[in-house]
Amino acid sequence: MSVLDNWNQWKDFLGDRLNQAKQQGMSQETINQLAEQVGDYLSQQVDPKNEQQRVLSDLWSVASQEEQQAIANVMVKLVQNNGTH
Repeated sequence: MSVLDNWNQWKDFLGDRLNQAKQQGMSQETINQLAEQVGDYLSQQVDPKNEQQRVLSDLWSVASQEEQQAIANVMVKLVQNNGTH
């Protein structure tokens, strides 16, 4: 089972990566830019595995660059308190 198959596991995975990035001194701006790059990659390369991912994919596909940045930033905020660290 892939981490992408389950929404809660996906959020925990992202939360772990976010915590690691912060521990290594990555700035919030850099984290947000990476989140946008991940969103671009997922929208182009990965088929959504659950309803939540499908909604995000659909929103991403119609969003402007500025709106995609906002979606990425909100996802970062969503997972800030997730993860195992």
